[in-house]
Order: sequence, then C-alpha cells, then structure tokens
Amino acid sequence: MSLAVPLEKLRYTFDCSTIACTTTAELIQPTTIIGQPRGVKAIDFGIKMKSPGYNIFVLGETGTGRTTAIQRFVEERAALEPPPSDWIYVNNFEAPHKPIAIELPAGIGSRLRDALAECVDVIKSGLPGAFDSDSFRGEALNIQRKFEERQGERLQALGEKAAELGAVVGNTPEGWRILPARDGRPLSPEELAARTEEEQTRWKETVYTLQAELQDLSHDMRQLENEARTAMNQVMKRVANAVVQNALTILLDQFGEHPPIRAYLERVRQDIVEHVELFRPVPEHGKEDGDAVPEIWFRRYQVNLLIDHHASQGAPVLVEYNPSVPRLLGRVEHEGRFGGGSTTDFTLVRGGALHAANGGYLVLRAQDLFTEPGAWDGLKRSLIGQAVRPDDPAVRGGAAASSLDPQPIPLQVKVLIVGPPALYYYLYEMDEDFASVFKVMADFDAVVDRTSENEMAYARFIAAFCEEEKLCHLNAEAVGRVIEYGCRLAGTQRKLSARFGSIADLVREASYWAREDNREIVILDDVITAIENRIYMHNRIETRTREFLIEGKRLVATSGHVVGQINALSVGQIGEYIFGQASRVTVRTYVGKSGVVAIDREVALAGPIHNKGVMTLIGYLGGQYATDLPLSLSAQITFEQNYGGIDGDSAASTELYALLSSLSEMPINQAIAVTGSVNQLGQIQAIGGVTEKIEGWFEICRERGLTGEHGVIIPASNVDDLMLRDMVVEAVRDGRFHIWAVESVDQGIELLTGRPAADVHAAARKRLNHLAETMLRYER
Repeated sequence: MSLAVPLEKLRYTFDCSTIACTTTAELIQPTTIIGQPRGVKAIDFGIKMKSPGYNIFVLGETGTGRTTAIQRFVEERAALEPPPSDWIYVNNFEAPHKPIAIELPAGIGSRLRDALAECVDVIKSGLPGAFDSDSFRGEALNIQRKFEERQGERLQALGEKAAELGAVVGNTPEGWRILPARDGRPLSPEELAARTEEEQTRWKETVYTLQAELQDLSHDMRQLENEARTAMNQVMKRVANAVVQNALTILLDQFGEHPPIRAYLERVRQDIVEHVELFRPVPEHGKEDGDAVPEIWFRRYQVNLLIDHHASQGAPVLVEYNPSVPRLLGRVEHEGRFGGGSTTDFTLVRGGALHAANGGYLVLRAQDLFTEPGAWDGLKRSLIGQAVRPDDPAVRGGAAASSLDPQPIPLQVKVLIVGPPALYYYLYEMDEDFASVFKVMADFDAVVDRTSENEMAYARFIAAFCEEEKLCHLNAEAVGRVIEYGCRLAGTQRKLSARFGSIADLVREASYWAREDNREIVILDDVITAIENRIYMHNRIETRTREFLIEGKRLVATSGHVVGQINALSVGQIGEYIFGQASRVTVRTYVGKSGVVAIDREVALAGPIHNKGVMTLIGYLGGQYATDLPLSLSAQITFEQNYGGIDGDSAASTELYALLSSLSEMPINQAIAVTGSVNQLGQIQAIGGVTEKIEGWFEICRERGLTGEHGVIIPASNVDDLMLRDMVVEAVRDGRFHIWAVESVDQGIELLTGRPAADVHAAARKRLNHLAETMLRYER
C-alpha cells in the first residue's frame, strides 16, 4: 500500500464555476454573519429577551471581524423597532443642584427646546413693552401719588407742631431732622450759637419732644414705602403674569398633553413672575455696566436636550471604541469663574454612550472597556440599577467647584461586549455580578465549515467589502484564491477562517497590486502577489534561521543515513506569521537502568506537553519489548542546539523513530523529516501547523538542491489539513519531493530505514537483550 499523499490531497482547489459571476461586482448584497449558527442564535435570543440581565457577551478570537459583523447584524433587527424616547434635563427651581429628567416621545424634545427658547425671547421683549404701557404707568403713578400724599400729610402735621415750638422738619443728607427756626426759617450755626443758655436749654427740650414723634414718623414712612412697593410688585406681577401666561399658552397647546411638561411650564411661569423685575429695561440715562442682567441667568429657562431622536429610524445601535467613564455614563461639565474654581448648571450635563443607546443597543469591545479605569464598574452599576447617572468629576475632589446631582435616567439598553473566551470565563468565576448582567454567551468560532453556502457567503463578503471601501472588484479566479487562503488560515481543507480582518487585508492588498498594474479588476496574479508580499514582509526571522542551516551554523543534515539521528519539524510564530523550522534530534542508547532520559527536560528547556510525549515513549517500549523480560537500558534524547526551549508533543514520534534507530542500529534517511504525535500503542496522532512544517522543510531542501529523495512524514489524520503552496505541489508532481502519511510507528520506521518494521523490531529486541545481559554480568 502506497503511503504517498495523492496530489489532489495536497491542497484544496476552489471550483470557480460555482460562483457563477464574472466579478464580485455582480454579488453585492447585504452582508451577514458567516457560518456561525450557534453565535447568531444566541444573539437573536439575547436581543428578543427583554427581561433585565439578558445582555450578551460575544466570544471569539481577535481579528474575526466580530464587532463590525455584529453591528450590522443588530442594525438589521433594530431597524424594525420604533425609535426610543427623547430625554431632556430642565432646571429644578426648588433645588437647582438636582436637575429634573423628563422623558418625551421621539422628536418632541427638540420641538420643546426650540419653542421654549422662542417663548422666553417673546417674554423678554414683551414684558418691557407691557411695563411701558399707559395703563401700567398710570397705575404706577397712582401708587406713587398716594404714597406721596400720605407722606405729605404726616410731614405737614409734624411741621405745624414744630412751627409752634420754633422749629422746622428739614430733609438733610442724613435724613429727616428737627432744626431750630425763626419765622419758619432754619437758623444758621452761628445764630444757634448766639442764643442764650436759657434758650439753648429750652431748645433741647423741644428737640426731645419732637424727636420721638419724628421717629414714629420715620417708622410710618417705611411702612408706607413697603406698602407702595408691595402694591407696585403686585401690579408688575399681574401685568407679567398676563404676558407670560399668554406666551405659554401656545406651548401648552403644543405640549400640554405631557403632564411633566405641563407641570414644568407652570413652574416656569411662576419663576418668571417671581423675578419679573429682572425683565424690566434699565433706563439708558442711568444704565451702568453692572445694571444689566447677565444672559447666563436666563439659562434657567432652557431645555437641555440630552438625547434627540427626531431623525431616528428604528432603535439606535452604537459602537463605542473609547468607553471611558465620561463617554460611557455621560458627564457634568464645569465652567471657570472669576477668582478661580468653577461652576456648573443643568445645561452642562452631557449624555454618554448609554444615554445615546438607551432603548437600543450598545456594542463594546472588551479590550477597550477593561483598559479604561472605572468603566466596567460604571457599566455594571448602571445595568444592575437599570439607570444611568452622569459622571461629575467635582465629586472626586480637586479644585473648589459646584456639583450637580442630576436625576438618574431609567436604562433599557441591550449591551453586547465582544471579547476573548478567557476573559469571559475569568469574569464568570471572579465577578459575582457578571453572570447576573450578562446572561447570554454567544460563542463565535475562529473557523466555519467549508460548505458551498459559506464559500458563496465569502464571495459576497468580498463583494460588499470592495464596494464599501471602493476597492477593485475580484474576478472568479481571484475570489477562489482568497477562499483557498481562508482554508489555509483555518489550518484545514474542511474549514474556512472566520478571521475576516485578515481576509479583508488580503483583498485590500490585492486591489493595491491591481491598481499598480493599471487594472480595475483584481485577477489571480494580484492575489498571489499580495500573499507573497505579505510573506516577504514578515519572514525575516524565518529566512535568517534558514540561513543558519544552509551555512552550517545549525546542524541539520538533508542527505545520507545516520543511526540515532533524525530531523524534527516544529513551527515558529512572529505576530500572525507562522513558519516551519527543522531541528536535529539525536539518541544514544547504552548499558544502564536510567531508562529514557530527555536532556531538554532535565535542564528545564522542555515544557510539560513535550515531557508527556517523552514519557509516552517509555510506555511504547515497555509494551513492545518488555512483555516477558524487564526493560533494562539507558537512553538519552535531545534536540541539538536547542537554546530557547521546546514544548508540544508533535515530535514524539520523531523521538521514537530515533530511539528505535539507535536500538536497532539501523540508519535513518536524513533526506526525510518527521512530525507527528504518538500514543503508547504506536498509533500516530494529528498535530498542528502541518502545512507550515512541510513548507519549512521543503525550503531547506530546495536551498540545498532537491534530489528526489527529500520528503516529509506526517500523520494520516492530518492529510485533510494540507494547504500547500503551488511550488511544493509542483515539486511533488515532478517527483522531486515526497509527502507520506502514516498511521503507525511501523509504517514510519519502514520509510525512514528502508527496512521492514519486523526487522527493525527484531534488531531492537536483540540489542535490548544484549544490554540486559551485559548489565547482569556487571551486577554479578
């Protein structure tokens, strides 16, 4: 039975006729989430569940395009839902530091804001005119006249009494005073000083008598002034109330069906009437800089439109890439004031992502959310409390500043967090609140099944992406190579990669090369060039490593036959670029009872999975050779020139082959490299990175010159994972390179030694018996 892998199995080749189009321009359709039925069903379930806590955590690897795909998926469903409510903040006239939040139907908020601003302007211009009317001036003059008449009567009575006593009541800069007089004329200081002592004494008695009455008069005068002022204020409020009520009637007709607005407008009316004096014009002849009312004072009658949905179609879908606490929860802004410090009011409250997405959907990336201090805790508190309260930096200390305590806004939002599986499971275990607010897990795989439906979805994705970014469209052959590249990224012919970020990059780069050649359609050569260019930009380390081998600084043989020596294959990775590399494994067996010793394990250069593979070899040797006699040997295995550590069990079969070669003293063909795991029964098991391992060995052999003997032994279970480059397939077709797939150790050892497995085992058993007998002789 031939163990060579058939040519048609070396890579999957896409049948371009299945696309049934000339270019992807003919395939433009709305994009969907490709090949993720489990994840789509979970998201759909989470969206339809309206109970609290059914937010969604989307699992998957970075670069799979989940965020964009989920945004579009949710937008399709959100478009069928009604727009949510508008939210406004208005002044709390009783407690200005506690702004009032009001919910309104979509589109009403902006209308109210504009209508109220216009209404206040009407009142500001209408009140001065009302106060300048003949009727108002007449009432004001009448009040003033009555006050002056009553004031005059009281002053006249006191003046007549003062005249009888030789005095007058004078209005001085210090106020009303009792002054000495003669013939109704106040005496000068000189005349007063010329009076006799008897006259001076009599004057003091007169002053004492009149001063008490003057004090009573002054008290009555203040009462009269207060009465006049009260009467004037009542007239002003009556006039103002008529003007304000008339202006607000229009707003009540438009918005009166909303009880919170009706109550708020009534409070606006009361406040304007209470502060009506601030609406009166300042006379030009007496106007000074400090007389005018600052325009900022009139902010109290503004509407702070926090969330506006007047132009919305459907429920909002928001993707926030910078979810800091202020951007997520909203914020209270502050204005600097003279003398240092800052101040704020309800008009400086700003909405955040939770406000904007309220009634809809908010998509967040875990890597953004958990790198912002306090963002996760703020989001969690909002979801648990089902309300969002804007963040106010003033409450966290710092410079003297006023602060606000805005009324929280009820929160009805569906949050979708896109993050890696490890984070989900960590939060599930370590955060006691996580499971109660993210009850839905949508698990997105890094690969999808390679079906005709998913291949067509791939083509449509390419079409939509080209249209979205104005790239050159691809012809059928180019699409086929992109799909084949998706298989290579997935690591198997049976799957397609869901890392749509990498697929999109390949399409972008292929479009670039097409335009470099002055073409508007991407052809197969453009995709190949893009792939080769991507490899060239990332393979410096791979190239340098291979140079070490070619120059002989790293010992790896590609020809000849050597006992106990074999070429093992592994993979290295630089960023997203994965490449194959070769290492020499050597084994020495000798008399002793140490068993199989892995030098790399003894010096802590091997990981636990590799060590497990080595321990498996002992189980195989025991089962193969020690069923009737004890196993007595010492064997040392090592990866030559290993300075950076190794892990994984993909070299387990390689080490076993070298061990069997050393025991049987049958040489291994150095033109062949090996990869594959092995169990204790000698069965070869699948490994990862098989395509890159083959290509890595192929490049080394090609550099030294392919002779037709070179090849690679791989597990038979990895055949479906092959997606080899064209040059490797061509070399296999020409017989210059070989790929064999084995299921057992026996098949592999026959290929490596060119001898039947039975002969190898017989020689190994004979050697083991010899080692045991030698050991017994020494022990005697």
